[in-house]
Amino acid sequence: MQTETKPSGKNKYWTLFLSTLTISAFTFGGGYVIVSLLKKKFVDELHWLEADEMLDLAAIAQSSPGAVAVNAAILVGYRTLGLPGMAIAVLGTIIPPFVIISLISLCYTAFRTNPIVAAVLKGMQSGVAAVIADVTVNLSRNVQRESGVIGVLIMVGAFLASWMFNVNVLWIIFVCAVYGLGSTWLRLHRRRERML
Repeated sequence: MQTETKPSGKNKYWTLFLSTLTISAFTFGGGYVIVSLLKKKFVDELHWLEADEMLDLAAIAQSSPGAVAVNAAILVGYRTLGLPGMAIAVLGTIIPPFVIISLISLCYTAFRTNPIVAAVLKGMQSGVAAVIADVTVNLSRNVQRESGVIGVLIMVGAFLASWMFNVNVLWIIFVCAVYGLGSTWLRLHRRRERML
């Protein structure tokens, strides 16, 4: 088990900004990909967060309204360096897409009809699928370690409900939230009974 090292020194804000800026600039495939890269940076490299903590932040980011990448940056920035960290992480996350979209909008017609650009974007879909598969495998390992078989069954059930049966994601989140609240209440209730 790794030891958590909280950021310190004058360069902590600069490190956070450069990390989120770099991750955002080189991430293709949306928020689910950025969650994996945030984990590699802030859990594996910098050791500012624990793996289970990053899993919780990723779940909150995905279930909150708005872009997953920005939600994850808000949570990671706030958790590591408080309100200034949150502002810095969001700034680092939104600058690259803002600049890239602004540049692409200037030459949209040329990009839309260019077969080379279309081929590159098509090829990038394979890379994005591989990164999302990596995120899924890593997160499922953490879920299995934290919640056991029940957590994995809930994850598989939620996937099947959404993919095969077209259940609205809001219902899935609601059912999982009710289950989480209920199981936490039962666990706390049993602990109180044992203490009495």
